[in-house]
Amino acid sequence: MKIFFRNIHLYLSLVSGLIIAVVCFTGGVLVFEKELEQAWHPERYFVTPATTPRQPLAQLTDAVRAYKPDAKITGVKVYADPARTVEISLAGAPGGPGGERKGEGGKEGRAEKSREGGRSEAGAQAVAPAGGGKSQEAKGGKGGGGEGGRGPTVFVNPYTAAVTGELNYRETFFFTMMALHRGMVGGAIGKLVVGVSTLMFLFIIGTGIVLWWPATRNAVRQRLQVKWSGGWKRLNHDLHIVLGFYSALFLFVFAFTGLAWSFEWFNKGIYAVTNSPMQRPEPPTSAAPAVADAAALTPDAALTLARQQAPTAEYYSLQMPKDPTGSIRVATLRPGASYENATDEVYLDQYSGTVISKQTYEQRSLGQRVRGMFKPVHTGSIYGWPSKVISLVVCLLGVTFPITGTIMWLNRLRKAKKKQRKMVAA
Repeated sequence: MKIFFRNIHLYLSLVSGLIIAVVCFTGGVLVFEKELEQAWHPERYFVTPATTPRQPLAQLTDAVRAYKPDAKITGVKVYADPARTVEISLAGAPGGPGGERKGEGGKEGRAEKSREGGRSEAGAQAVAPAGGGKSQEAKGGKGGGGEGGRGPTVFVNPYTAAVTGELNYRETFFFTMMALHRGMVGGAIGKLVVGVSTLMFLFIIGTGIVLWWPATRNAVRQRLQVKWSGGWKRLNHDLHIVLGFYSALFLFVFAFTGLAWSFEWFNKGIYAVTNSPMQRPEPPTSAAPAVADAAALTPDAALTLARQQAPTAEYYSLQMPKDPTGSIRVATLRPGASYENATDEVYLDQYSGTVISKQTYEQRSLGQRVRGMFKPVHTGSIYGWPSKVISLVVCLLGVTFPITGTIMWLNRLRKAKKKQRKMVAA
């Protein structure tokens, strides 16, 4: 029976080994994406808190319009931390950088961002809700969102209204790593190849555990310890077998959650198993104003109302409406939230400021909460630095297993050929 499992393990590894190595390597690079981005460009994200009051959002948005006159502002993200800059999201030009491209920034890509709950903080508009369905950005709904797709983020000093930097995620090193990680460099075919390789990887891990399982109690210690004093063949064997066992559970979880970005049927299965609707309801609309040509709320007024609703939030992400019937969407993150996109959301009437609807993270459907957990589990950010370090180590080990496994296979072939030559000579 072990020969059967060994053959499955071997041939699946030979077919998908290179893809798995690339996915593990790029995944390891992306584990500390936010921390590295902030360390490389601290001026974008941090300022020295001043004793003077913060500038109103109207002045900050005016500074962005002066910086990029043709830009369309789609969202504003304000942190409670006085040392953080204000992030202002812009719409991308259709078909251009940050615009809509099939499989990356187009319909499919925007739907993925919606399910994930928005992109990482480094390049975030931070306005898409976590969980299933399409966000306002994806639908171009009445509540707001950019018409031109995913555009750059401009960072502004909240005390001086000075623009401190700009980030176009598609032009960054991490976007290249993300494209390699998900197979988007090859379009739909590349994404399918990564998805199929990930499925194979799950079988490789399962058969690997079967092959690892010791036949006797005396062999348990050998399977749990690397013999560093052995020859290079024995060391290579132990690095593959022993470290493979310790990392198998983590790799299985990472691979399983990674299927959500490769196959739509997998996402549909999450909502089917949890008996949850996949589509989110349409954003509510604002009531017609009592006075004709009534002025809509300013971003500052909306932020004031948002702070009244969630006075202890870590950040406030505002999406202003793009038409006279739209509503103002505000996403807030509570202290101690389970993950970065576990946000509460409130919709405000753009004329009266009345709360039209609100939903806490706990009120989301089970399917939305389960799907929303996939990204922090997949990236290892679910428990902060400790889980990220584990994720990084496991990803780096995942790069080595196709190499050590191939060496074991070649050694076995040489051994079989040598044995055959001896038999012929005899």
